[in-house]
Amino acid sequence: MLTHHRKPVCLSLISTDLPIWSVVETAATLYQKDTDRFHLLMTAPPLISCEVESVISPEDTLPQRKSKAYAPNSPRILWLEISPYRVIMTMQGNAQVSYRHFWEQGVYGVSRYWLPTESLQPNDPIRLRNFTRSLTLNGHPLPENLRLEYELWAEKVQLGCYILNLEIKH
Repeated sequence: MLTHHRKPVCLSLISTDLPIWSVVETAATLYQKDTDRFHLLMTAPPLISCEVESVISPEDTLPQRKSKAYAPNSPRILWLEISPYRVIMTMQGNAQVSYRHFWEQGVYGVSRYWLPTESLQPNDPIRLRNFTRSLTLNGHPLPENLRLEYELWAEKVQLGCYILNLEIKH
């Protein structure tokens, strides 16, 4: 029962206790895997990377720091596996930060982050836990809105409370 639809979407992530807010509006492909299981694929905007260089000027005795911002050429793919019971979100592409989150209401899920290959430990992911307070999926037969409320944890330290909201326009 694999059917697909190209839809405009708005994906937002907001922290309720930190100054974090991000919104992506783009087109995505919605694949219907089963009656209430869907995959959503979209291209995310690139992360702007910053490269720091040391430049010694003949007039100065101390090195100056200059930064160059650049955007990688290859796209980043965001893939969501959606059901009324659980959501898995994977971001991968262009050798930048990649991640995979697993959310299920009332469960401590796993969030993994992979840093770029220039990092000290390129293959070892950073593992965090997330506690899903609420998972709501609305819309039938195709999903229209997904809302996740969760806490992010590193060991016994809470790293914030977040709301992930996905609107699929039909």
